[in-house]
Amino acid sequence: MEFQRFQQAFANHLRDPQRAPRPPGVPARGMGVYRELVGNNLQGFVDSAFPVCRAILGEARWLRLGRGFRRDWPLRTPWFREIPREFVQFLAQTPGLRLPRWLPELAHYEWVELAADIADAAIPPHDPVGDLRHGTIILNPVLFNLAYAWPVHRIGPDWRPRKAQATHLLVYRDADDIVRFSETNPVTAHLLALLAETPQSGEAACRQIAAELQHAEPERLVEFGLELLADLRRQGIVLGTE
Repeated sequence: MEFQRFQQAFANHLRDPQRAPRPPGVPARGMGVYRELVGNNLQGFVDSAFPVCRAILGEARWLRLGRGFRRDWPLRTPWFREIPREFVQFLAQTPGLRLPRWLPELAHYEWVELAADIADAAIPPHDPVGDLRHGTIILNPVLFNLAYAWPVHRIGPDWRPRKAQATHLLVYRDADDIVRFSETNPVTAHLLALLAETPQSGEAACRQIAAELQHAEPERLVEFGLELLADLRRQGIVLGTE
């Protein structure tokens, strides 16, 4: 029990050396080495995952945000590669950070690139030239179908949005293990969501969307949807059919 209290005091000081005192018996110099190692390591993972956010906020403000993350967020994961995901949650769920309204979504978009790059997903069996109309569609297993309130893919040090703009983006890893990005529209996003939720034929999914939209020419929409699926297959978003 005593050792656990020591561990907690040690960790509290590493998180917040200004308010949590150094545990008794720990040399100041040694404690300083631990503080520097932990702070630099955690900050390094955050820095490398969010270069656009960092550039926009500036170094001083970014480092303050990193210190707040280490101090206030209950980081419980033992995996270094999960630290950026925790940082995204910190930005989205912590009140009073006084950040640009779009920055949490921008950080999520930057994190998705890392998530797609390191995702451990096996390619399912599929026919790459299968019939998209009648066959069950197989999607790329490393595919993020994203909807944002802000045009995060355009935000950078030289441009920042003044008003929200609904944005749909696809982030996926292709057959060469390269992470790709594609802007899309609500109907395409909904089509891919349907296929992800319930594997089915291209025609069945397109007819469902036509019914939902009460489309005046459902056959025309089905043909358009099949052409779209063919294009998504060329991009590597759709792999083929069962």
